Amino acid sequence: MAASLGKPAPPITPAGMAALKARYDHLLGTERPEIVEIVSWAAGNGDRSENGDYLYGRKRMREIDRELAFLARRMKACRVVDPAHQPDKTRAFFGATVELADEDDARQTVTLVGDDEQNASEGRIGWNSPLSRALKGASVGDLRTVRLPGGAKEWEVMAIVYA
Repeated sequence: MAASLGKPAPPITPAGMAALKARYDHLLGTERPEIVEIVSWAAGNGDRSENGDYLYGRKRMREIDRELAFLARRMKACRVVDPAHQPDKTRAFFGATVELADEDDARQTVTLVGDDEQNASEGRIGWNSPLSRALKGASVGDLRTVRLPGGAKEWEVMAIVYA
């Protein structure tokens, strides 16, 4: 979808795509059939207007169907990029794990991943985040300034690794 609008397809790592597929398969193969069974059982109990199992089941089924549609669109739109095949491993590009140091020599390690797989608590930052945009193309020793809502912050690239 994103490619048809003239924009490049958003990148995702093979592990990120596998996680999207696993979530899709779990919803479609496990959760949705369980909810369908509950709704069918509840529908057979008579009056549906005050049947909590039926009402909750229908609501949950709509939520699952929306998430399935979203996941299907994302899997179709995303482009799998394997960081191991990055030709220039001396610069920070998609999939790089980058060690940074700020002005106070506080260290932080981040991995540049697709927006669908970002998780700040695990150090995985989205490809379109301010820090990720500042780091694109950086080499070891480069200073990069990141503009954040709280003000600008400067980081020095200490190491770049591709797994």
